[in-house]
Amino acid sequence: MAALTNNRKAAQYGTNGPLVQEFRLPVNGGSRIFAGGMVALNSEGNAIPAGLSAGGSVRAMGVAQAEANNTAGADGALFAQVRRGAFPFANSTAGDAITIADVGATVFVVDDQTVAKTNGTSTRIAAGKCVGFDGAMVLVEVGI
Repeated sequence: MAALTNNRKAAQYGTNGPLVQEFRLPVNGGSRIFAGGMVALNSEGNAIPAGLSAGGSVRAMGVAQAEANNTAGADGALFAQVRRGAFPFANSTAGDAITIADVGATVFVVDDQTVAKTNGTSTRIAAGKCVGFDGAMVLVEVGI
């Protein structure tokens, strides 16, 4: 699945658990983070849409609660509201698809709405732990 081009609704699972956290992160200049998209930090500590490590992602942090469009701003000119917890993401395809056998395992970022079973020969950052499925969607506890 391709990266987000618009906001999406991302229901959070297990909202009464102790790992639920919401915080603000400075948005990288030139970046646009969509609501419901997975957020990562780049090497400078600024929030960007989660993606391949070659695109600057170094650490998955959570899911954006609202759109943060800093395409015309400098680093940190805008903040993203990010929440940690378990969220549904699209599953990768073919040999990288996550199955029930992967529950409890670390899964990896393909883009801001898709996760995969492998790190793609070290090109993908860890998204978090697979905690189950909601239909075809993979439930991932992001940011742990």
